[in-house]
Amino acid sequence: MTSTSPCPKPIDASAFRGRPVGPCVIVIFGATGDLAARKLIPALANLAGDGLVPDEFAVLGVATRPWTDEDFRQHVAGSLDGSQAGTAWPKVRSWLLGRLYYLSGDFHADETYRRLKVRLEEMDRRHGAGGSHVYYLATAPGFFAEVPAQLGRAGLLEEDDQRWQRVIVEKPFGSDWASARQLNRSLAGQLQERQIYRIDHYLGKETVQNILALRFANGIFEPIWRREYIDHVQITAAESLGVEERGRYYDQAGALRDMVPNHLFQLLTLVAMEPPSSFDAQAVRDEQVKVLKAVRPLSLEGVAQTAIRGQYGEGVLDGQRVLPYRAENHVAPQSRTPTFVALELEIESWRWSGVPFYLRTGKRLARRVTEIAIRFKQAPLALFRATSVDHVSDNWLVLRLQPEEGISLSFGAKVPGPSLRLGHVNMEFCYEDYFGRKPQTGYERLLYDAMLGDATLFQRSDMVETSWKIVAPVLEAWDADSPADFPNYAAGTWGPAAADELLVRHGRAWKTC
Repeated sequence: MTSTSPCPKPIDASAFRGRPVGPCVIVIFGATGDLAARKLIPALANLAGDGLVPDEFAVLGVATRPWTDEDFRQHVAGSLDGSQAGTAWPKVRSWLLGRLYYLSGDFHADETYRRLKVRLEEMDRRHGAGGSHVYYLATAPGFFAEVPAQLGRAGLLEEDDQRWQRVIVEKPFGSDWASARQLNRSLAGQLQERQIYRIDHYLGKETVQNILALRFANGIFEPIWRREYIDHVQITAAESLGVEERGRYYDQAGALRDMVPNHLFQLLTLVAMEPPSSFDAQAVRDEQVKVLKAVRPLSLEGVAQTAIRGQYGEGVLDGQRVLPYRAENHVAPQSRTPTFVALELEIESWRWSGVPFYLRTGKRLARRVTEIAIRFKQAPLALFRATSVDHVSDNWLVLRLQPEEGISLSFGAKVPGPSLRLGHVNMEFCYEDYFGRKPQTGYERLLYDAMLGDATLFQRSDMVETSWKIVAPVLEAWDADSPADFPNYAAGTWGPAAADELLVRHGRAWKTC
């Protein structure tokens, strides 16, 4: 008798909801910007819809526009419409809009913070928030030190047994090691490290968080997660878009500063870290810092062999011709800013010695994709020497972060028939198929953790500074030697040819995304 097993049904993720956060008020500086309206407020609505936000809760937006509470509510109302489903959504939307407030003021002015203190006291009484506050700095980087200093002088960072105060800082956290160190010192003058949450929205992705679960909850992966079995690791963060309206910022920052010390290094540490003693925030981040400190230092002389930069020219994407980088809004006509970076790094540890990590990121690439691709070493061919098999398929474990979140494992299998032929097959896992799709902005988990006081997914001061130290030789070398070949890749391709050579010289190639 033959029995068949049905395909697993999607799991109801709502059965695994966390505990609600405690009473608090979130204060968003820069609340009239896109980040608040498109990401932060909808993320809070999604948390409320999941029952993770208490009734003792409110949001206060602070910005320079002379708005009223009602103006602010109308500004964000459109962001709460259209994409969410379910019969409970109108009630959630109404509930949250009724808890939005606004304060107009100059971030440099002492008077703004005196009025802020009075307004927060009123809101704490009205909503029973208990005096606990999250201050979210959705501002230009120039205010990252100024706002906490003003909050401290106004007495808005004081804590006791009944109330806590936390500050979330957006990226970019500095533009090099010196500026990051100075910003850390400035924040440390007003806050304890446990109160500082340096946010990286990449870590809000389910697949990023699943790296730890994949590695440490499955006995089939951890034993082979090392140099004896892994040939190399590739981390790709590709964007098909150009700089859009971020030209002023991007032309000063470039691909390296914008993406590598934060997003890509966070992914690197989660892939390469040793098992932590627990999932306590300090234990996890201790192991992440160890990875960063174990990265082999790059020399100025070695940058040319291990770091590739590029800038996109005119090209074709989705059948449409697109402008070169130098023709984008607010970009200098002769800009030397890289829009593409590829790096080869090595981690000098017992686990990873001799295993290269290849990182690449860029604008106007062939398609939008972020993934971690781990290639395992090939099995010996001796077993197949008397057969027609002349090649054994590469084994890849790929963790996809965007646009679709999921995991795939590829391996070789015999093709049915009388002769021995190997075919390439994939085992695929997609979050949407298995757990169902829920409305997400990427900020839900991060805001939830910040309100709970869990800093696991946020960067610590030593992580930030060590990351900038790693890329310092690259920045120095590139600043001293302007590229003569920009633009050196066409929009709609996978970057400059030199990035391919980075792997080809070792008999490897970038995995096709």
